[in-house]
Amino acid sequence: MRILKINKFLHENGGSETYIFKLGKYLQKMGHEVQYFGMVHKGRCVGNRVNAYTSDMDFHDGSKLAKLTYPIKTIYSKEARVQLRKVLDDFQPDVCHLNNFNYQLTPSIILEIVKWRQETEKDCKIVFTAHDYQLVCPNHMLNNPVKHENCEKCLGGHFMNCTKGKCIHGSTAKSIIGTMEAEFWKLKGTYKYIDTMICCSEFMKSKMDTNPLFATKTVVMHNFIDKEGWKETSKKEYVLYFGRFSEEKGIGTLIKVCKELPDIQFVFAGNGLLEENVNDAVNIKNVGFQKGEALEWLIREARFSIYPSEWYENCPFSVMESQMYGTPVLGADIGGIPELIQVGETGELFESGNAEDLKGKIQKLWDDKELCEQYSENCKNISFDTVDEYYEKIMKVYQ
Repeated sequence: MRILKINKFLHENGGSETYIFKLGKYLQKMGHEVQYFGMVHKGRCVGNRVNAYTSDMDFHDGSKLAKLTYPIKTIYSKEARVQLRKVLDDFQPDVCHLNNFNYQLTPSIILEIVKWRQETEKDCKIVFTAHDYQLVCPNHMLNNPVKHENCEKCLGGHFMNCTKGKCIHGSTAKSIIGTMEAEFWKLKGTYKYIDTMICCSEFMKSKMDTNPLFATKTVVMHNFIDKEGWKETSKKEYVLYFGRFSEEKGIGTLIKVCKELPDIQFVFAGNGLLEENVNDAVNIKNVGFQKGEALEWLIREARFSIYPSEWYENCPFSVMESQMYGTPVLGADIGGIPELIQVGETGELFESGNAEDLKGKIQKLWDDKELCEQYSENCKNISFDTVDEYYEKIMKVYQ
């Protein structure tokens, strides 16, 4: 089977790319042909035979001249259609597997796949994995950055609320563009051409299903984990947070609580806008962004990890990785996080954004070493799909 993976980023950028690259590698291992389409980038690590990609669109550091054209390009991209067609003609895929495509690639690529399919009479399936809420929320997060709260006003296709709430970076201009993009593709009905929408959590599915069209197409498939996992490990005396240092991740609340628990050693691994706040607490050791074996051992040796998110997380790899490596998780009861933790077995939940509840749960786990050890032992029995098991499921979707 020939599978074309489509994602705006073709370099290591986050959990979505981890999913795409690992799945693509496994598909190749199983004898399938896999190619990729997305943006040009100096860090690009996957690609296609004809070297056809769209221009890199950097909304933060791009030139002033380039930014003048972004409002049009984020809604519809002629370039993306032209470049994608080169790949389609050469590769002749059986499946086009879409991931993150809005703004940089735009839904116009779906129209090109449909056009190519009609002209060649090729039976090519269109599959989409929803890593965030991009098809039901113009800012992708169901979160208003101005009010600093989660928001569901756009669900059901009421996208004007994005402009009213200045939901994209707190900017009226950017929010208008986001609203226009969402309304344009809603009116064109382009998403009807997607055959299957994979939701990485039941929570994500519940939000996607607010669109009656999507409700007929969604299936739930939690992300997979690497097969190599739990092993006997000597725990060290620290509590771990690893991830982005940003407001929606609940870092502000966590730092506040850390300062109120001076007898507990916390280790933070990551980077982000709130790094200065992290460095301001004497009992937080900031080890910076970590990956690979260094991150793995940080996770393995922690007494427990904390995932304090305050936005609607979908299916965070961090929560899964922690338990996979035998480290219990204290997670916020929000989004898809509760689906990943066996409460009272491999970890516990606290009320998202509630500093007192978080503080109490941290103190409880820290004071009860035997309970943490039991939770760690229970992590042997976690039931997340391995990539082998995920492969069996996704092949049914592809076929």
